[in-house]
Amino acid sequence: MKFFDIQSIFFTALNYPMSYLEFFGTVAGAVAVWISARAYVWSWPIGIINVVLLFFLFFQVQLYPDMFLQIFFLITNILGWWRWTHPKPGEENRQKELKVSLLSNANRVWISMVILFSTVAFGAVATQLSFWMPILFPKPSAFPYLDSFVTVVSIVAQYLMLQKKAECWLLWILADIMATYLYFSKGVKFLGLEYLAFCFIAAYGWWNWRREMKSYSLQQTH
Repeated sequence: MKFFDIQSIFFTALNYPMSYLEFFGTVAGAVAVWISARAYVWSWPIGIINVVLLFFLFFQVQLYPDMFLQIFFLITNILGWWRWTHPKPGEENRQKELKVSLLSNANRVWISMVILFSTVAFGAVATQLSFWMPILFPKPSAFPYLDSFVTVVSIVAQYLMLQKKAECWLLWILADIMATYLYFSKGVKFLGLEYLAFCFIAAYGWWNWRREMKSYSLQQTH
């Protein structure tokens, strides 16, 4: 079980002690995000490895909303794997997988409201966890509202990715910027660097998924 202890050091680089947990969790996440930007279905099983490792990491650095988020990610990675490989009639691309699509304007407004109100609610709960359950959460939540914002935006982005909606990448850019700040602030710098890189991968994902959408119309003309 030492593998899951953040104090169990894999190596030290530039005076930064790298735990097994942070290293392998970060690498699995990087691979999963990159191939999801390429719209490859194998991003989902690799993502399962990532979220299991990060669950243990976030508990140990008191980012409790992020910890709970990994449970959601585990479920949605399983569902996303199924959804992409089992599209409904009319939703499939040339690879017989789910097509990329866009949200309606009404759904964009609705999602914005959900993010706002859920962030306030999650943040209020996060501030009380150490009082309600001191045995499970002996230390107060770090950055409860900002961490909750990252959590909520990530939940919405993951749901949109499951449905292969291109706007998921715009939300990932926002979440990744905030997460980069959080992780550097909590001293998990390797993970922070990864999320900085995720900002650029998410921008590529937005461009690449939009490009794939344009290819559908070209296919229909031939």
